[in-house]
Amino acid sequence: MIVAAGRGERAGQADGPKQYRHIGGRAVIAHTLETFLSHPQVDTVVVAIHADDRELLRKAAEGYHDRVTIVIGGPTRQESVRLGLLALNEEAPSKVLIHDAVRPFCDMELISRTIGTITDRQGALPALPVADTLKREAFGGMVGETVPRAGLHGAQTPQGFPFLSILQAHDRAHALGRHDFTDDAAIAEWAGIPVMLVPGSPDNVKLTWARDISMADQRLKGTAASFPDVRTGNGYDVHSFEAGDHVVLCGVSIPHTRKLSGHSDADVGLHALTDALLATCGAGDIGTHFPPSDPQWKGAASRRFVEHAVAIVRERGGRIANADITLICEAPKIGPHREAMVAELSSMLGISGERISIKATTNERLGFVGREEGIAAIATASVIYPGEVPA
Repeated sequence: MIVAAGRGERAGQADGPKQYRHIGGRAVIAHTLETFLSHPQVDTVVVAIHADDRELLRKAAEGYHDRVTIVIGGPTRQESVRLGLLALNEEAPSKVLIHDAVRPFCDMELISRTIGTITDRQGALPALPVADTLKREAFGGMVGETVPRAGLHGAQTPQGFPFLSILQAHDRAHALGRHDFTDDAAIAEWAGIPVMLVPGSPDNVKLTWARDISMADQRLKGTAASFPDVRTGNGYDVHSFEAGDHVVLCGVSIPHTRKLSGHSDADVGLHALTDALLATCGAGDIGTHFPPSDPQWKGAASRRFVEHAVAIVRERGGRIANADITLICEAPKIGPHREAMVAELSSMLGISGERISIKATTNERLGFVGREEGIAAIATASVIYPGEVPA
């Protein structure tokens, strides 16, 4: 749930609400949306916006419209969050993250830490220990006292909670006319929901003032001017045939006179892709993470292997740019199933179908493939990582 209904008066209004100002050539909220929609554990994104900002969000969310639900927010942040949570009530997820649209530098690891800390009885609050010495102001602008900073933390978002608990807390506060809470963790505390601190990120700043937006723009422009760290990984796999009545290729079950032999479902396409993804960040190969000697992987769907590799890539800040798989076989025919395969891979990788290529070729009756003794697959994946290529 992304909160984007504010007007951002402190940042000035000459160029519109701050969540739609451009940094690095794109709206602030576009960077925020991309991060959360790229995370493998985020299923649904609800954005609470101001009634006047429909067109601004439409432009900012270009390419994500089918994955974003829009809710018109209320007069306060607290009310906007409540309305956004109500929009999720029909789906009723087990966990919900609540994030400020104007924190565009939240990273994948912070999201994962927060999600991993939420339980059915406990929320999670990213925070950083206060480093500055704190002073309490007295009458006339004089220093009244120094406040001990031991145990004090600065709160960040996304704040995470068991969904039904935080929705009920918001509804109760609304019914009692309590509109004075400054964040969702404060409502959780008031409602008796325990909240666990998790390490925040110093990069996860909130863009409050015009100067913050200018500095964020310069930061992204500086990144764009450097040579991007784009890495390409390759994977190859082969499985022989054995008695059976279907094969599984790229996540799709296809009727056939035989099946592929393997410890898992023997999906050569997804096995090759798993290796390609792991190769982009030096994380070993499929056998490292899913050894065939381990009985728990017997008959396992290879989708699990790909999603595990995707999670590793995301945790290291990687954004998957595209995936290309070539299946090498005499039979079965791949063409009739290509669209279903692309849909499966789009779901696993969290990228659009236009970034996925699935091709098939025969081996011209040569070798073990030509003799129809098995199927081979070659996969290539490109991933963009943060930073620049070292000299």
